[in-house]
Amino acid sequence: MSKVIADRMTANIEGDFVVFLIGMRVNKPWKLHKWVPAITAMPKMLKELSRQPVEETGFLGQTGLGFGNLVQYWRSFEHLERYARDPDQEHYPAWIAFNKAMKADRSDVGIWHETYLVKAGQYETVYSGMPPLGLGKATELVPATGKRSEARTRLGG
Repeated sequence: MSKVIADRMTANIEGDFVVFLIGMRVNKPWKLHKWVPAITAMPKMLKELSRQPVEETGFLGQTGLGFGNLVQYWRSFEHLERYARDPDQEHYPAWIAFNKAMKADRSDVGIWHETYLVKAGQYETVYSGMPPLGLGKATELVPATGKRSEARTRLGG
């Protein structure tokens, strides 16, 4: 478990980045053969990404949102897309297998994702009495003091 940081902190990242929300919903829990492969694929992908240099993958990190749901941070959409479509990485074969398994009935297991392209300086974060989390865990945490003390000034206003 990560150490709690008692101070008010904010995330610091240079340049544009991507926030990628991804998850699944088990609609028919008794159909284990449909959802177990999907839920066990994600840890393999995250392990694979954590072993590779950020400079290559563009994967900055992730935070879990509960059963089968994550927030991921990527350096660019190009990095995210390259990983998703690379047949030599964990995601692509899992994606193909999932689509094949769901071909007859997509209502058994739901999947979703949302992709947000964030321009440099167009984000705001604050963490107080928290371990590293979210963008602060994926990038750099700095004290939320001075020009970083208020949400408006963290957004450049």
